[in-house]
Amino acid sequence: MTSSAFRRALRAALLGAALTLPAFAPAAAQQPAAAPAAQPAASHLAAARDVVEGSGIARSFAPMIPQFMSQISANVTRTRPELIPDMKAVMTQLQPEFEKQAGEMIDTAARIIAGKMNETELKDAAAFFKSASGKKYVESQPLFLDELVAAMQGWTEKLSTEMMTRVRAEMKKKGHEI
Repeated sequence: MTSSAFRRALRAALLGAALTLPAFAPAAAQQPAAAPAAQPAASHLAAARDVVEGSGIARSFAPMIPQFMSQISANVTRTRPELIPDMKAVMTQLQPEFEKQAGEMIDTAARIIAGKMNETELKDAAAFFKSASGKKYVESQPLFLDELVAAMQGWTEKLSTEMMTRVRAEMKKKGHEI
């Protein structure tokens, strides 16, 4: 996976999660926000991890490991094809070590979201993601985001053109040609 493809996948997952969070705003508005603690409680982190996993954010990390491993292998063996058998063995040997790093990124994401939401809010969000509606939402996220990105591209082109046309018209009224 290229870094730009990763950024798109991560943005898509984060956008999807962000689009979901307003659904919890009424519940959050009724409860005072917890002051950020230096180190969240284990239960707070567990609730945050449930949100990261349930929202689909975590699914953005794991695919990177085999993709990077494949890229490294292809880059090395492109000019040194005699290394292919040993490279396959090394990649198989190292894969579990690198897969742990995906778990570390999930933990990092959980710590970040735990710093933004209190434990009750996280448990509410996790409960939503475990519900039939939440599961359907997460399942539909990739297709929704694909369509949204396409729609946004058309919208931004149209908006940009309309804005420039209007700015030119208003500047012309002031005697400026641009």
